[in-house]
Amino acid sequence: MTKMKKAKKPFYKRIWVWALAIIIVAAIASGGEEDTATESTATEEKAVTETADTKTEATKEEAPKVEETKAEATEEEAPKEEPKQEEAVREEPAKPEVSLSQQNAISKAEQYLDYTAFSHSGLIEQLTFDGFSNEEATFAVDNITVDWKEQAVKKGQDYLDYTSFSRSGLIEQLTFDGFSREEATHAVDTLGL
Repeated sequence: MTKMKKAKKPFYKRIWVWALAIIIVAAIASGGEEDTATESTATEEKAVTETADTKTEATKEEAPKVEETKAEATEEEAPKEEPKQEEAVREEPAKPEVSLSQQNAISKAEQYLDYTAFSHSGLIEQLTFDGFSNEEATFAVDNITVDWKEQAVKKGQDYLDYTSFSRSGLIEQLTFDGFSREEATHAVDTLGL
């Protein structure tokens, strides 16, 4: 028997096999390197993240300290300014809006007081008799400066100029006119009854 000779594969087929083997080996080798590189990158990223977290925590801890420092500085400065603002508020109380009817009622009330003496309630009654609403009349009487005890003395003097009264009679008449018991008693004491 004759032995058959094995046919040799052409050269270009052998090169492809070797090239494929080299590529596979290189891929495996670089794949391992990629895993190592990936692990290194992941480790570096973790370290960066931990550092950033640490810085954030430190910043969070420092932030209240900074705010406390700012608050302390503000507290030290604030008391110097606050009393001035409070004084300004105390000096300028808010004035109510006054309508034309209310202004007219105030003007009429002042005219009556220039003419004769009235009690608080007596002046309100007179203004409502003149056509002002009870609210307008009350607003007017409450927003004028009047010494009601002095008004009681004037009214008591008017009565005494007209006719004679006993002490209790004049007190009774003044309280009937709307003066308080205290205002009537003050008037009688001042007039010498």
